[in-house]
Amino acid sequence: MAADSEPESEVFEITDFTTASEWERFISKIEEVLNDWKLIGISSGKPLEKGVYTTGTWEEKTDEISFADFKFSITHHYLVQEPSDKDGKEDLVEDALPLPMQDLLCMNNDFPPRAHCLVRWYGLREFVVIAPAANNDAVLSESKCNLLLSSVSIALGNTGCQVPLFVQIHNKWRRMYVGECQGPGVRTDFEMVHLRKVPTQYTHLSGLLDIFKSKIGCPLTPLPPVSMAIRLTYVLQDWQQYFWPQQPPDIDALVGGEVGGLEFGKLPFGACEDPISELHLATTWPHLAEGIIVDNDVYSDLDPIQAPQWSVRVRKADNPQCLLGDFLTEFFKLCRRKESTDEILGRSAFEEEGKEVADISHALSKLTEPAPVPIHKLSVTNMVHSAKKKIRKHRGVDESPLNNEVLNTILLFLFPDAADKLAEGFESRTVTSAGNNPPPENEDYNLFSQFKSAPSDSLTYKLALCLCMINFYHGGVKGVAHLWQEFVLEMRYRWENNYLIPGLANGPPDLRCCLLHQKLQMLNCCIERKKARDEGKRGSVSDRSPGGSCGDAGKGADHSADNPEKEKEVGKSWESWSDSEEEFFECLSDTEDLKGNGQENGKKGGAKEGNKDPVNLKPEGRLHPHGKLTLLHPGEPLYVPITQEPAPMTEDLLEEQSEVLAKLGTSAEGAHLRARMQSACLLSDMESFKAANPGCCLEDFVRWYSPRDYIEEEVVDEKGNVVIKGELSARMKIPSNMWVEAWETAKPIPARRQKRLFDDTREAEKVLHYLAVQKPADLARHLLPCIIHAAVLKVKEEEALEDISSVRKIIKQIISHCSKVLRFPNPEDKKLEEIIAQIMSVEAIIARARSLKAKFGVEKCENEEEKEDLQRFVNCLLEQPEVSVIGAGRGPAGSIIHKLFVNAQRVSAVPPLDEELRRSGSSEERRLNVGTTSDFPPPTGREVILRTTVPRPAPYSKPLPQRMYSVLTKEDFRLAGAFSADTTFF
Repeated sequence: MAADSEPESEVFEITDFTTASEWERFISKIEEVLNDWKLIGISSGKPLEKGVYTTGTWEEKTDEISFADFKFSITHHYLVQEPSDKDGKEDLVEDALPLPMQDLLCMNNDFPPRAHCLVRWYGLREFVVIAPAANNDAVLSESKCNLLLSSVSIALGNTGCQVPLFVQIHNKWRRMYVGECQGPGVRTDFEMVHLRKVPTQYTHLSGLLDIFKSKIGCPLTPLPPVSMAIRLTYVLQDWQQYFWPQQPPDIDALVGGEVGGLEFGKLPFGACEDPISELHLATTWPHLAEGIIVDNDVYSDLDPIQAPQWSVRVRKADNPQCLLGDFLTEFFKLCRRKESTDEILGRSAFEEEGKEVADISHALSKLTEPAPVPIHKLSVTNMVHSAKKKIRKHRGVDESPLNNEVLNTILLFLFPDAADKLAEGFESRTVTSAGNNPPPENEDYNLFSQFKSAPSDSLTYKLALCLCMINFYHGGVKGVAHLWQEFVLEMRYRWENNYLIPGLANGPPDLRCCLLHQKLQMLNCCIERKKARDEGKRGSVSDRSPGGSCGDAGKGADHSADNPEKEKEVGKSWESWSDSEEEFFECLSDTEDLKGNGQENGKKGGAKEGNKDPVNLKPEGRLHPHGKLTLLHPGEPLYVPITQEPAPMTEDLLEEQSEVLAKLGTSAEGAHLRARMQSACLLSDMESFKAANPGCCLEDFVRWYSPRDYIEEEVVDEKGNVVIKGELSARMKIPSNMWVEAWETAKPIPARRQKRLFDDTREAEKVLHYLAVQKPADLARHLLPCIIHAAVLKVKEEEALEDISSVRKIIKQIISHCSKVLRFPNPEDKKLEEIIAQIMSVEAIIARARSLKAKFGVEKCENEEEKEDLQRFVNCLLEQPEVSVIGAGRGPAGSIIHKLFVNAQRVSAVPPLDEELRRSGSSEERRLNVGTTSDFPPPTGREVILRTTVPRPAPYSKPLPQRMYSVLTKEDFRLAGAFSADTTFF
């Protein structure tokens, strides 16, 4: 048994050599990816057009493969080309070279400005790269490199793929690649040398030709001619100071408003430093035959002025400091502050420790005055007197973040009516100030509705600009808090003294604007009504006009009697009244007299008692006759009454009201209560209508107020005559209808003696409190849309001067983006940062355009044709990676570039004064030394492409393309060679 078991154990120990190794699996995976990407077989394509590597679209596909546990990424880079119309029969010629080998000799796309490094080095339109997947991984050992190359070679041979396959070796920053391309009977090896220190013999063309020829090892005695393409790159860094037009801002002259773009009300614009850091001039000899020029370690024929092709690219400064961008960024930082105004400035300037005796006596004397004493002059000193008085209690004058001069300048800018004008002049100014607005159809002016900011001529907009300026130049957040405190005190001063706020449109709050603007408009409405009431104005001649609603808009005494809980509030409103005592008592007696008649006469259809003796009711509060309608029962003309204007509301009040109404629920009781709350204005209008039209009925009111609810029909009466008979609509006949209930409870009281629908005293105090509790961060959030609005307008204004089409497109995108983000309350910080970044990028582009225009002297050019060419050249520099110079060094742009380099060379050649004095030699010697200075500095980069077609490796082999690319910079030397060999005849 033991003997039998031994052979069985030997069977299990047999190694199965058919199992694939890790290396074979790796090769198999490469082949699988090449198959998936359909890179198998003969590659076909048409010859490449000039410049297609730059203008065309490059795409890439990536997959992941692994060798054991080492992961590689495999990427296919290719130029997107239109499919060829031909069937590709010409490409199926038996001895045709693979497409990549043909590309090695193509001269149409040498030195592409924007492409993958392998495209620049080898001129390929398609290739595959295998590289370590992790950035910190690298293939360093020679054995691993050879193993990968062997894998590539086997995979290409197995699949018949003609696309070059590269392997990245060494550290990724070195950009070292080796690769291979196979075709029928031919193979191209891609090799590379990368050195830090340049061997001396390879710094010129003759040395590079020697290494190229020795590498080819061509056995033919008359060597086929080598074609050369050479590019020398010169860098200009010293632009000279006078070439940069942007002057640094003069902060000291800011208050005087003498600095262009820095006075209050305007945002600054432009870069503080040159946004163009370098100009790279590439001088190219695209096609030279060997022996035409000499370039060795002693002498060179490569004079940049004589180069047939010039091309220029500009290097932009990284994040240049731009004024508008800095303003926006600093203002946006305010949004993240947490401190309140009180915490920033110390103890609140709005609090007072106790009422002084003088203040109490002043209050008592004010109560006994028959009318307020008119203030004929309104000056900055008067405006801020109370603010100064209170602030001095808590901090010294020297401690104020804003000095008086700056503060007064800002207040005069915000409140131009505060200059020494007569009160009459002030009134007329506020009325006509709206006439200076741009026309409403102006697209720029109407931007505020898209951004939910404020009109560009409004107080809110100006305030935002002033706060932005102060935040940047005058004390940061402390300055902002100080100005805001002064602003709130000024608002209270205007409310108490009946001075309208300038820079705000008349009428109710505009819900298209930001909430702060709506609050200021609400305060203006309150001031307007209080002012009209205090001056005894009884309204204007328009229905529901502000004047009409203001006339005696206070609560009647009957209301205070009916509602004891409101007596305190009524008393408050009476304090601000200055109506005569006679009128006040007349209001009481009229109400008592009319109480009975109003109730009886208010029955639906008109009670007989009311119709019998209408003369007892004296009509009041008539605006004008209707003209067409007459009362149904007395037959007298129907008069349109003076009515109260509905209470203006800001969006937060509307939201609050809608929430209250929604909370009432859907029950019958809730619906009824909701209807009553919403019918306050209806009840007021009914009372006004009854007072203006004694003996009227509900049908009369409906005919005027809601004509669609009064249905008229032609009917034949008893005598056979056609008459028009009218009746209320179905909804008006519903039992417990709100209109009927309101009509029955309505008393004939004119608008001037009704309870105020809009309690301006209470609403003004609410607004003033709202303003006082705003933190600088809240303020910045409110006003950021205005700042972005102003920035967009500024950018549009500056772009109009430069006329850059790409910038116009970006501005349209910014406006579209802003309208989506700013429309909703509390936008995300990230989205706001994106908007600010877009505006900053536009500012940088315009600054670059101005910098280039100044450097190339576009404005100074007298020849119109040359000026247009230069302008086009500058615009191309902004939008394209590299721009060819028409006429090379002899064209208008070329001669300017030449002068720029000459000036820079002269400056660099002039030594410092003390060094020059120490130098020995006569002045003539020094002049000769300066005269020998070259127009151009030594080239920063030298690129050479050498090409030829020779048989390799034997004289009888097939002639195949050979190519070597060389680049030499200050600290980098690279040779990238593609050497082809015949694998059939060798």
